[in-house]
Amino acid sequence: MPACFANIDKTRRHCTFSANNQTQLCNNSAVNTRLRQSLLIVAAFVALLWGIELLDRGLDLHLYRLGVYPQAVSGLPGILFAPLIHGSWYHLLSNSSALLILGTALLYGYPRAAKPVLAFVYIGSGIGVWLLARHNWHFGASGLTHGVMFFIFTTGILRRDKLSIALALIVFLLYGNMIWTIFPQEQNISYESHFFGALTGVIAAFLFRDRDPLPPAKKYDWEDENYEDDDEPGYPG
Repeated sequence: MPACFANIDKTRRHCTFSANNQTQLCNNSAVNTRLRQSLLIVAAFVALLWGIELLDRGLDLHLYRLGVYPQAVSGLPGILFAPLIHGSWYHLLSNSSALLILGTALLYGYPRAAKPVLAFVYIGSGIGVWLLARHNWHFGASGLTHGVMFFIFTTGILRRDKLSIALALIVFLLYGNMIWTIFPQEQNISYESHFFGALTGVIAAFLFRDRDPLPPAKKYDWEDENYEDDDEPGYPG
């Protein structure tokens, strides 16, 4: 999911338990609704990216000039616009698939933290690129995808509840190779966007990991101090 760096070539499950923990009531519809809503929100954002790319290609707008250009006042608007711009259809396609999966996982797993995390990664990664990246246009949503992936993975390590761990394992299995893309590789790839996206994602995990409450721990009868076992003490023969 590379971010572009170049001059453009013109050619919980939600469950409740009864008081005696004998009956488990699982609200699958609530889970499905939250998952569906998360996917629809991310899909709408991805559709916006495709619409922008269609306009850029169809009208020959050269929107790459709205990307981040480091240490130039004219490049400051790119902090807001760069994630919306892509250098090719393949660039957009690769970012779209990552956004759909990672964005849905973020909104589903961390509904309260999602907004501040996205704002922090979106703005923070752009500022990092503007301050320290190589002098050329930087654009693409890869900083956003790296930030979300590193947030989900780091949060899973910090929180260690079942949902967080499951999400961390899923995103690492699918996108663990992002760890290597934060280092310089191809000259026309903005590894700086990847790096600052990942950095802000890790920082966001420490800042916002507790925005969403931990799921209630399941408690068994034998954990109750007042629990009385009807069986006789000793080892049955």
